[in-house]
Amino acid sequence: MRIMGLDFGSKTVGVAVSDLLGITAQGVETITREDENKLRKTCARIEELIREFEIETIVLGYPKNMNNTIGDRALKTEEFMEMLKRRTGLPVILWDERMTTLASERILMESGVRRENRKAVIDKVAAGLILQGYLDSLTTGDKE
Repeated sequence: MRIMGLDFGSKTVGVAVSDLLGITAQGVETITREDENKLRKTCARIEELIREFEIETIVLGYPKNMNNTIGDRALKTEEFMEMLKRRTGLPVILWDERMTTLASERILMESGVRRENRKAVIDKVAAGLILQGYLDSLTTGDKE
């Protein structure tokens, strides 16, 4: 069973996929769009990846505020979650993504990725961190 991790942003969606055993997450791609509200092509690409990797569950990064409240970005993520459920028929799990973009930036800096090249991959790395956090919780039983 493979699980897909998504980092949903205003102009991009980072995508990661688990290995067949559900132990590790690998970044796959970053889907970009011109307009925040134009999601048809984004959803179509996600559906293609679901078929290609035989995905059974989606883990969607949930951008809560640092004080654990729900802001505008989290509300848009909830709407996207409902759209994904309708279009794919798959279970979608919201996963707290606080600090994943910061951690992704740090990983890329420590890996020597130049600043101008980081933007192209940061969402894919963040999706991998979101998914890896979820996968780790399955083995430790520590659900967020």
